Amino acid sequence: MEPAPVGEDSAVPDEQAIQTTVALEGDGACIARARHIAAGFLMRVQAEHGLPVSQRAVDLTQLVVSELVTNARKYAPGPVLLDLRVVGDVVEVVVWDCDPVLPVARVTDAGRVGQHGLEVVLAVVQGLEAQREPVGKRITARIALLDDPGSAITGRSSL
Repeated sequence: MEPAPVGEDSAVPDEQAIQTTVALEGDGACIARARHIAAGFLMRVQAEHGLPVSQRAVDLTQLVVSELVTNARKYAPGPVLLDLRVVGDVVEVVVWDCDPVLPVARVTDAGRVGQHGLEVVLAVVQGLEAQREPVGKRITARIALLDDPGSAITGRSSL
């Protein structure tokens, strides 16, 4: 099943916000579709709005989308909402699912097989928030649109 567009290009007062929201349902193929949607969204941001977006930002956004949507599909029954928005110089990846249990980063363990997704996300984002909603939870990750050669390319926040 194809993702259903929920909203497109809305504005926030005093600051340009460009966004798209899709509902993802179905099997694991929705994870690949979500990555494709994220890359397409950032390409449109460049082409239609003239905002610079580094290839690194595209790659990291696809990685974060993949990890967050995978977790939502794995741990929560039902649909997943993916909201992508550009605010200022960051892209926000917001994933909603119906499970109210907030994710917890596990202690790093090189011997553990799997369950490293949140660790990966934390390592590459500039910020990460998890919030309970009236139904389920919302995870928001922030990724810089441009590379910053003067600073470390690592995450800056943890859960």
